[in-house]
Amino acid sequence: MKQRNCSCCICCCHLSLLLLLLLSLCLSFSSSADAFHVEISGNGGPLTEAEVYYIKKRQLLYYLDEFGDRGENVTVDPSLVFENPRIRSAYVALQAWKKAILSDPYNLTVDWVGSDVCNYTGVFCAPALDDPSIRTVAGIDLNHGDIAGYLPEELGLLTDLGLFHINSNRFCGTVPKKFKNLKILFELDLSNNRFAGKFPYVVLRLPKLKYLDLRFNEFEGPVPSNLFDKPLDAIFINHNRFAFELPDNFGNSPVSVIVLANNKFHGCVPASLGNMSNLNEIILMNNGLKSCLPPEIGLLRNLTVFDVSHNWLMGPLPDSIGGMVSLEQLNVAYNMLSGAIPPSICTLPRLENFTFSYNFFTGEPPVCLALPEFDDRRNCLPNRPAQRSAAQCKAVLSKRIHCGAFRCHRFIPTLPAPPPPSPPVVMPTSPPPPVYSPPPPPPVYSPPPPPPVIHLHQFIRLLLRHRRLHHHHPLRLLLLPHRRHLLLLSILHHRLPHLLHLLLPHRHLLLLQSTLRHHLPHLLLHRLHRPHLLLHLFSHHAHRHLHRLPHRLLLHLHRLRQYLRHLILLAYAHHHRHLQITTTSSTSSLLL
Repeated sequence: MKQRNCSCCICCCHLSLLLLLLLSLCLSFSSSADAFHVEISGNGGPLTEAEVYYIKKRQLLYYLDEFGDRGENVTVDPSLVFENPRIRSAYVALQAWKKAILSDPYNLTVDWVGSDVCNYTGVFCAPALDDPSIRTVAGIDLNHGDIAGYLPEELGLLTDLGLFHINSNRFCGTVPKKFKNLKILFELDLSNNRFAGKFPYVVLRLPKLKYLDLRFNEFEGPVPSNLFDKPLDAIFINHNRFAFELPDNFGNSPVSVIVLANNKFHGCVPASLGNMSNLNEIILMNNGLKSCLPPEIGLLRNLTVFDVSHNWLMGPLPDSIGGMVSLEQLNVAYNMLSGAIPPSICTLPRLENFTFSYNFFTGEPPVCLALPEFDDRRNCLPNRPAQRSAAQCKAVLSKRIHCGAFRCHRFIPTLPAPPPPSPPVVMPTSPPPPVYSPPPPPPVYSPPPPPPVIHLHQFIRLLLRHRRLHHHHPLRLLLLPHRRHLLLLSILHHRLPHLLHLLLPHRHLLLLQSTLRHHLPHLLLHRLHRPHLLLHLFSHHAHRHLHRLPHRLLLHLHRLRQYLRHLILLAYAHHHRHLQITTTSSTSSLLL
């Protein structure tokens, strides 16, 4: 009996020790997790390798072992009433995302409670494209929230999402594979976060994607070549660690803006670049490109910004650059270029800034000195100040550059077929007899034809195809469904930034603020040199600064008043003495 009691006591002691050990392990894991949470919240610098590994491991276990593909572990209160099944799926996705957030210093997600997901901060709803009778989540904007966490797979439930903007946060991990379900996603902005790993190949499976922004992250490795076969309008992948050679199909991309700066690209500048007829801006600065500039770049007649500075480019500047008649900014500084500057470059009609400092050029035409902004320092130019020493110039210029030695693939542009030769004209031996022809009838007056009637949806497709919204009436956008004009205004914002607050209600303007602030290429901001443009571009309450608009713009507002039913103009415009503003409950009148 005593032996049996002793054995029981020994077993109890072993069980107690085991329980204490498990409890200590749990406490240590909890304390380490809390310490990591605090470190994530307070540290503004880049994550360490250990932190990245922890996040990846935690993310994998979190949504695979607990949630699964549809977030079954998200408890849905049976008392909650949802408008439709899509809103319920959105609730599951957003609640899973809320659990994946480690830090929210501005409490942007504190109101993510209840079934009315359309009133969540940063969440915007609109009628579904396939069924306008129901509302769905059409856009998410958590820009500049400084939120730390990761993206769970449940976000793939937001199948009606058109905009997904989370720039300037601290999201880490990888992009969920379930993003492939976002079949109508138009804009994806993951910039200025801490995403890591390989290029997110899931974006190649988004058929409607037009705007891709991955800049300022920790992505690395090659970029898939079929990215340049997608019908994108803008690609921003700068400030990552991508390392690959620009592929031959680079020129297949129909983009208007592409920024690949501050990566580890190497190899040649592809000659197929000359096939990008839609291109307006290209920035390849601070990479490892090592080749000559192909003469095919002269085919880019719509290009306004061309920046290949801080590379290893060699040889002369092609004389064909004189064919880039729309060029405004040309920067080839900090390369190994040599030879003489072609005069055709400095006579481009729109060229404002030409920077070719820190090269080895030996000649420049006098016409270049008349450019508004011009930098030729640290070259080998005679009779010019701040040039390289003779020894430096001789060391480089004594080595001949053979552009064909770089083995870059040549690109032959597609030229129109020549017209068929006209048949030979046989002259008669004798002139034919004169033939009587009656006098022409008197002209009959006919009224001018009525203006063509364009269906609204055809008009929208035309705007999207040509990106020429600024040539049409922007107020037609008010006739579009809420979802569609949200998608279109991302194209419009850099054309009419000073009128956006008049075209949109204040709630919709908040959705576009980060797009206005973050999507503009940095060189484009130099053109917005007027203070009132920058003011209305960055202000969340632009209508409060109406008094800073010039008089001539206020005259244009007078013509817009019949279209704007919900415009509320505050009385700050009393600075213009000839202006009087009266506000009613339904509409505001602007009296001059």
